[in-house]
Amino acid sequence: MAFLYGATGTLDLQRMQLIIGDKQYQSGYLMLGFALVTVGLGFKVALVPFHMWAPDVYEGAPTPITAFMAVGPKVAGFAAMLRIFSFAGVAAAPVWGPPLAALAVLTMLVGNLAALAQTNIKRLLAFSAIAHAGYLALGVVAGTRDGVQAVLYYGATYAFLSLAAFAVVLVVHGPHNDRLDISELAGLSRRSPFLAGCLALALIGMAGLPPLSGFVGKWLLFMAAVRQGYVVTAALGILCSAISVFYYFRLIRLMYMEEPAAEAPALVIPPLTRQVLLGTLIGTVLLSIPVAVAFVPLAGWCAGILG
Repeated sequence: MAFLYGATGTLDLQRMQLIIGDKQYQSGYLMLGFALVTVGLGFKVALVPFHMWAPDVYEGAPTPITAFMAVGPKVAGFAAMLRIFSFAGVAAAPVWGPPLAALAVLTMLVGNLAALAQTNIKRLLAFSAIAHAGYLALGVVAGTRDGVQAVLYYGATYAFLSLAAFAVVLVVHGPHNDRLDISELAGLSRRSPFLAGCLALALIGMAGLPPLSGFVGKWLLFMAAVRQGYVVTAALGILCSAISVFYYFRLIRLMYMEEPAAEAPALVIPPLTRQVLLGTLIGTVLLSIPVAVAFVPLAGWCAGILG
């Protein structure tokens, strides 16, 4: 931020936008400032190559804290990126756009490919979260109102889906289970149809399959990138989303097509956890097709306020 101040003479985002639009800035300082801000916020949202803290922290933290980290810092980090890049620095998009697009592609590839090899549920969801950071970065790369709209919509979508997944993990594995192997999901549909249904819905939504909210959000992100000429970037994003189907549906197969272990304990859903799951279900349904027809314009209206 100090270099952005050196380039523009201000830290006020609205004044910075005007100065950059009038090309009254020091180009060297501006490029360095955007590069360093990308590194700082990229670490916050776990963009590759600033991502390796995420799997270790997700695995080591208590599951409720992991759920918070999967949603809170990521949403806040992308809110900051939208204000700095898509608002204050929109006129300098040719400077920061291509490098950020490259990071988005790298993040989607690394996140999805690494998730394929995970057997620990929290590490799998960590690499999944890294991949979703790549998708969200596409909206920032677009640098338009459509891009902001897509980030807002997908951010809300991802928050509901991620909270649902971690709530189920908390119940199935318990707060003091350090192993958290995906094999413990075997036969979950027989042990608790409600939990299995919630997790399956969350996983299908994260995979981006219609008609769920994940499909709507990814469609908005990819279209925003395509409209700004990032066609190859969007195509690679679609490919990465297809890769994610393999590890998401591996978990669904375990829940519905495998027998539970004989020693598997009975599952008790605490009242607060049940309320969280019901809330995430309602949020997911509201953001899915056909109700999404009403909520997409609402996200666009919010994007107009931010812009």
